[in-house]
Amino acid sequence: SIVHTMPTQYHNMDSFNRDDDDAAAAGVNSCRRRSNNDGGTAATATADYQKHVTPSNSQENDAAGAGAALETELRPSRSSNLTGDTQLNNLSMPKKKSSMLGASSNLVNSIVGAGIIGIPYALRMSGLLAGIMLLILVAVLTDKSLRLLIEQASFHPKLRHLPVHTFEDLASYPFGKYGSGFVLLNMFIMAYGAMVAYLLIIKDTVPTVMGFEHGEHLLERNLILILTSLCIMVPLSMQRDMASLSCTSAISVTADTILVVFIAAFSPIKENVAANGGFKAVIEDDGINSTLFVGLGILSTAMACQHSAFIVANSLANKTRRRWRWVTNQSISLSAVLCLVLGVCGYLGFLGVTQGDVLNNFPLDSIQANAARVLLAFTMFFTYPMESFVARHVLIMLVHNGDMDARGGFTLENERCVEEDELGEHEDGDEHTVNTTITTGSIIEGGGVLCMNRRQTWTIMCYLVTLLPALIVSDIGPVLSLTGAVGGSCISYIGPGLVYLGVNGEAFLDKVGGWLDRWRRTRGYTTFDKEVSEGDLPVEGNASLGLAQDVGKFSYESITSGSKPLLYYLGLFPLWTSIANNGATHMQKKIEAANVATGGRVVADESKEVLPPPTKWDFAVCFFFVLFGVVSAVAGVLSNVYVQMYDLDAV
Repeated sequence: SIVHTMPTQYHNMDSFNRDDDDAAAAGVNSCRRRSNNDGGTAATATADYQKHVTPSNSQENDAAGAGAALETELRPSRSSNLTGDTQLNNLSMPKKKSSMLGASSNLVNSIVGAGIIGIPYALRMSGLLAGIMLLILVAVLTDKSLRLLIEQASFHPKLRHLPVHTFEDLASYPFGKYGSGFVLLNMFIMAYGAMVAYLLIIKDTVPTVMGFEHGEHLLERNLILILTSLCIMVPLSMQRDMASLSCTSAISVTADTILVVFIAAFSPIKENVAANGGFKAVIEDDGINSTLFVGLGILSTAMACQHSAFIVANSLANKTRRRWRWVTNQSISLSAVLCLVLGVCGYLGFLGVTQGDVLNNFPLDSIQANAARVLLAFTMFFTYPMESFVARHVLIMLVHNGDMDARGGFTLENERCVEEDELGEHEDGDEHTVNTTITTGSIIEGGGVLCMNRRQTWTIMCYLVTLLPALIVSDIGPVLSLTGAVGGSCISYIGPGLVYLGVNGEAFLDKVGGWLDRWRRTRGYTTFDKEVSEGDLPVEGNASLGLAQDVGKFSYESITSGSKPLLYYLGLFPLWTSIANNGATHMQKKIEAANVATGGRVVADESKEVLPPPTKWDFAVCFFFVLFGVVSAVAGVLSNVYVQMYDLDAV
């Protein structure tokens, strides 16, 4: 028989990030007793866990990051145990890593997708001046939220030693299964809407280049969509790791850049602006429109990439705060410039008749326009897999707890790939026992239907459920706007703001408690003094010693009880403190469950960066994220209903 050793402590880590916190914490005492009894196994688990959390990336360095190849392949050691660093969490981690340039290309490609071609339509809906200001604001918020999410997951002092590899994992720490469910739902909405939009653009562009006029020849256009997407999009979407798409992403970004140049060069800007009374008259007439939030929804869709952020960040070799900041800054800056140039030029060229796909405004028989359509088709072919990765990730998380490779057991094919190393005759007194080591690359993926594995099965499922509406719907504008209003607002603004407040809930309660305590003391109100134990008092005879800094954090009860200033209510602090208290409570339970699952012996890598404590400005930014997201979501949905009811987007 073949024996495969599996550290028992890892079983609790498979799903605790998405389980109910009380249930996860309920087994703390029993798990502690079991881990104490299994000293040898726990030591093995700890070593493997540290290898999982802090993989060696000595072959990468910051100086060579930008100039390195777009991807580098990680080759597992032959002596690595199959279950050693994978049972910690069922999530299938990338086998390939990207340089900063490769990660930046992937991130730009996930941003500059179908949304960029709808930017002129967004400016038409929101108004030129309002649209430009909103685009800049959305770009700034996107850059901030990307860094906020990854830094909290990877460098927060309480989380940096734990396997927080996805957005939903991060949300589950302060908000449990409701947090992870909220993130997964909106990730799927964003990815699904984008994939439908990409297919619609293919149906708009490729058949037009082939001579089938837009709005006619529906059967032919649908057949071309099916054939081209099956031959190009689906095979690229079958890839396991996003790092495999670094080269195609670079091609897509190049095509986007050329497309922007085309729109800027060939849009009839001068003629249309002159026909409408000049640029001043255009600004006065279209500075800001009542359908502002329809445009904001499209802009949110265009810039939203938070649902791809963790996939891109996990593919980045030697991930540090500085390297990730470089990736986000370069990616968001380039994407914002491309969107701004294409949006302004495309809108000024056609003004009130600008369509959801601005290329449909160009003549059908124009060589330049057809060349631009080809470039756009290339972009859609190479960008669709980025969103397919996200949709597939969500479904595998929900159905298989993140196990994309079907590693739950050994199949006959996998057993034939086991590399056996006999360590000694009749070892452990059992003449039939053979100790084996299994390399990650030797495992054959399974768990699918027909002749496909699990990854391929779910990729096909994602393709089919997005193809059906693409065959029926014709207008890309409402698809982009509704996707951004619902999924974009939640995943880009509300989610990051709530997660930051929840993860740092204890620090926020302490700041609010200190503020209220000072206010009450100055006005002679009753205060809720922090509890100090005898052990925390200074040593007798040594006046230089003070109280411990971490003693007696203000409790939620001390904040909600007693008198409070008017600003407390005007600033919505009852809501913020409630969210922070809920997040702090869940964080404590999750971290306890995580520490127990690893035997309580795992310590953080001291060489890994640690985030500084949050400031008042940080909390103010997270409040703005939440409020901005709620307003944009509600107003965006209502505005879309209003526009469709009165057919205000007709050209």
